[in-house]
Amino acid sequence: MTHQNPLPPHSRRDALHRIGAGFGSLGLAGMLANAAPANGADSSGSPLAPKAPHFAPKAKHVIQLFMPGGPSQVDTFDHKPMIAKHAGQRPQTVDRKSLRNTKNGLFPSPFGFRQHGQCGKWVSDIFPHTAECVDDICFIHSMHTDIPEHAGAMMMFNLGHLQPSRPSLGSWLCYGLGTENQELPGFVAMSPRAKPRGKAANWGNAFLPGAYSGIYANIAEMKPDSILRNLKNPHLPRTQQRQQAELLAQLNRFDLERQQQDQKLESSIQAMEMAFRMQFAVPEAFDTASETKSTLDMYGDCEYAKGCLLARRLVERGVRMVQLSHSVDGYDIAWDTGHGNILHHRELARQSDQGIAALIRDLKERGLFDETLIIWGGEFGRAPTSEGQKGRDHDHYGFTVFMAGGGVKPGFTYGATDEFGCSAVEDRVHVHDLHATILHLMGLNHERLTYRYSGRDFRLTDVHGNVVHDVIA
Repeated sequence: MTHQNPLPPHSRRDALHRIGAGFGSLGLAGMLANAAPANGADSSGSPLAPKAPHFAPKAKHVIQLFMPGGPSQVDTFDHKPMIAKHAGQRPQTVDRKSLRNTKNGLFPSPFGFRQHGQCGKWVSDIFPHTAECVDDICFIHSMHTDIPEHAGAMMMFNLGHLQPSRPSLGSWLCYGLGTENQELPGFVAMSPRAKPRGKAANWGNAFLPGAYSGIYANIAEMKPDSILRNLKNPHLPRTQQRQQAELLAQLNRFDLERQQQDQKLESSIQAMEMAFRMQFAVPEAFDTASETKSTLDMYGDCEYAKGCLLARRLVERGVRMVQLSHSVDGYDIAWDTGHGNILHHRELARQSDQGIAALIRDLKERGLFDETLIIWGGEFGRAPTSEGQKGRDHDHYGFTVFMAGGGVKPGFTYGATDEFGCSAVEDRVHVHDLHATILHLMGLNHERLTYRYSGRDFRLTDVHGNVVHDVIA
């Protein structure tokens, strides 16, 4: 005869309360009390309250100008005249396996290059506005990453890992530093149209507390009236909304305590509280009507330029990080159109060039440039050989990113690819090194910024990464 226990099963927390006269629960309470600061909340109780960095920072904010799809380094900022000299040939240094393993020869850039600024930087003619700002920019030509496939490389670039179950760079920054404006999210991700490939994996919090997740905004839909309509309750005054929100949050916290840990529920509690606070701050931040005509003219009317202006307005109001991805109608990885015809880079540069330069100038005029780190680049680059007649395949062996403001050397070039722009050969910089450098500029030691989860301490750079001190001013 099978014996059945008539009593309901006990949770582990119940067992600690009952066993040994409750001494186990006392130990648990002590552990949770010690763990509370590590989970991101300070003495004020807000997980997004500003926190002290590990050491004096060079920058306070980050604006990531993300170019998903892979801009071609040899058609933008990495001038390689030897490609034209050996056009059609396939020297051993470029005889590398690409994603499609194309076997064609070297393909000269269809764009002209000229030197600009006091630093004499060679820049493609498709970036005339950015070329005027080269004396404010630090170029890194020796980037490399682990995979030539979009989704994995994007996760490496944004999460520091090939798996989508890791927190993003912006989430780590909010976890380590909080944010300066409690009425706005700490991390905002935007794009002009389609969400970038990978979507929330590029700005999510993963196992970090829900407060550190990025908030996504489609620039085309960010009209103040529609924002307020979605956030504001038309039937209840603000005081009653506050009471309603507090009651619901309290009920959710009771449920969270019973379940011990539930990331989705925790994220819902944080999202509800954030939505209440954002009712008036977000519409104001996204309303560019108050900008002067000269400022609006400086940015121009392209959607990506509008995103650059919104990024400035957000960091100006204390947002810790803004990720602005470049997408086009119906296509989430705009720069991947280089497969069929690299001439498409001209239109993509036209859409983004003026906004990039305007952002640099605007931040300088407002005294925000030195405390705002701008990062431009895609998840990898493109091969100097041809795919088909006029295209280029992915190249993860060597590509270019640039940084500006936020404590990096202006008018400076670091690292180099080979004579054909295929592979990083001098002062090579892995994505982990870039992340370690970004955190360092923000006053964070990448080896100390950790979060304990599933029995181990995780960090953005995993077990890798070295700060590139040579690019720091």
